Amino acid sequence: MKAAFAGSFAQRLIDPVRKRLTITCEIVSGDEASILDQLGDADVLVSMAFTKEMAAAGNRLRLVQVPGAGLDRIDRHQLRPGLALANAYGHEAGIAEYVIGAMIALTRSFQRLDEKLRAGEWESQWSVATRAPPLWPELAGKTLGILGFGHIGESLAQRAHAFDMKVCAVRRHAQPGSPHGLIFVGGPERLDELLTLSDYLAITLSLSAETRGLIDCRRLGLMKPSAYLINVARAEIVDEHALYDVLASKRLAGAALDVWYRYPTSAGSTEPATAPFHELRNVIMTPHVSGWTEGMLEARAGVIAENVARTARGEKPLNAIASAD
Repeated sequence: MKAAFAGSFAQRLIDPVRKRLTITCEIVSGDEASILDQLGDADVLVSMAFTKEMAAAGNRLRLVQVPGAGLDRIDRHQLRPGLALANAYGHEAGIAEYVIGAMIALTRSFQRLDEKLRAGEWESQWSVATRAPPLWPELAGKTLGILGFGHIGESLAQRAHAFDMKVCAVRRHAQPGSPHGLIFVGGPERLDELLTLSDYLAITLSLSAETRGLIDCRRLGLMKPSAYLINVARAEIVDEHALYDVLASKRLAGAALDVWYRYPTSAGSTEPATAPFHELRNVIMTPHVSGWTEGMLEARAGVIAENVARTARGEKPLNAIASAD
């Protein structure tokens, strides 16, 4: 068996996967361009992307293993008969915890309070000869809208209930008989309703032709000015400049953004967006790390190692994805 790991994300999983392999397997790695020369005799490709060039170079491939959940960089039309596609989860707990933490940090203005106290300024009821700040809101009783109700959305709803939040969700298809504790799990036709109800909007939806630009200027305008947006899915689901405008003008209270419109392609500094989100004090910016946790690494390495072994035995992989047709 030979497995090729392409791209920086896949390469970071090599050692954990190697420790879990139960069969002898040659492992090679490279970026998405240089890996082409290694695919001629490879059985498995571990990569966030699958291109026409990869398909042509890897005519012996039996499995394309995505080391994450998203398939937006996989050209599924290049999957010939007999070439399986699978992805990996295990990130839902970490991402759900990130969203809960982001909601608290945004609501309680942790960034601003930290900066002020480091300078000796007490923005609290303990200050002397100054008015106490307004009372902080609580998550309890607020409505969390979840856009995308898969592994992450379900994990997030479970944790939000522990904070006594109301939860509603929208997914590709409505779910008859909402799960216990949810206001509703609706289809796309209830998206506008979800936006108007939400005190917090968590985007956990996969990127596709239908979801790209889904949250545009009009839909952002449906949200409460006091609401917060947390995006842990794909940046392109939300129109970049419309989002910047509502945040800069305070027509939206704030946002936590973990996914971006630009990613590094080489060493050195990379601005994550065209719009200057870094100038906004009501935005928490993180570099796509919400799911980068110990639990995620263990789960994904285990799935990848198992799928290498299943490929060697001619068995169907875990988390197999149906063909695009």
